[in-house]
Amino acid sequence: MAHKHITITPNPGGFGASIIGANLARPLTRDIVAEIKDAWHAHGVVFFPDQDLTPSGLEGFTEAMGDYGLTEFIVPMDGHPNILELRREPEETASHFGGGWHTDYTFQEKPPAATILYGHIVPPVGGDTLFADGRAAYLALSDKMKTFLEDLRGIHSAVLPYSKEGFYGNENDPTRSLKIVPSDSAKDERTHPIIRTHPGTGEKILWINRVYTIGIDGLNAEEGKALLDFLCAFSTKDEFVYRHKWQKNMLTMWDNRRVQHFADAGFDGHRRVMWRTTTAGTIPV
Repeated sequence: MAHKHITITPNPGGFGASIIGANLARPLTRDIVAEIKDAWHAHGVVFFPDQDLTPSGLEGFTEAMGDYGLTEFIVPMDGHPNILELRREPEETASHFGGGWHTDYTFQEKPPAATILYGHIVPPVGGDTLFADGRAAYLALSDKMKTFLEDLRGIHSAVLPYSKEGFYGNENDPTRSLKIVPSDSAKDERTHPIIRTHPGTGEKILWINRVYTIGIDGLNAEEGKALLDFLCAFSTKDEFVYRHKWQKNMLTMWDNRRVQHFADAGFDGHRRVMWRTTTAGTIPV
C-alpha cells in the first residue's frame, strides 16, 4: 500500500515502526485507518509520538481499529470499562506487572488482535517494553522443526498468574495500585495451534508464550515442558527482539497474532501511568 496520509519510519530490520502525520485525538478517515493497519501488519508494532489523548480519545482510536477485546481478572478504569489503567506509584513494593514474556490473553477462545498502550505518565528512567517477532522466529526454524510443529496445539490457561493459587492470587501487597481479581475460572484450558496463520497476511507465526502456554496437546508433561522451554527460549532470542523506549504521550499498538512482549522494570521510586485497550481477535488457525 502506498501511504499518502502518514509517514512511516521502520526500525532497522523492519520489525517495529514509528508513524507520524495522524492526530489520533481526532476522528480518523477510512484511508488513514487503512494505512495504519497496513503498517501494523507489515511491522508488527507501530508507535505514534506526541499524541495528546484523554481516555475518551484513546477509546475513539481503539474503536477505529476494531471492536473491543474482552478484559478479564483486572478491574478497569472508573467510567471506562474497556481501559485498564496500569498505574504504579513511587512507593509501591508489589511485583512489577507484566514482567514476563507473553502474548496477551492467549487463554481466551478469541485472543485480542491488538494491544494499544498509551504513555500518560512516563518515568525518566526504565519502563521499556521488549517485543519479540514470532514471524521471524518461525522463519528461523529448521524445515524439519516446522513440519513437526505444524499440527501441534498448545494448551493455554490463565492458571499461573490469575488463579487463586497462582502468582497474583498468592500476592498480598496492599501497595499495588492495579486491582487484580484472581478467579477459579483462570484454570480453564483451551488449545490453539503452535504455528498460527496470521489472518491479515497469511504468514506463519510461532505462537507460544511462557505465561499462558502450559503444555502441548498430545505430549506428556515432561515432553511438553521440554519442547515449550526450547520454543520459548528460541522465540525470544536477541535477534528477534527490539527494546522499545517510551516517551510521554506516545501511543504504541502491537499485533498479538505475531508479537510477544515483556514489560521491563527499572523505574522504582517514580510514578508510571499507562492506559491500555485491546481489540477483538478471531479463533487462531
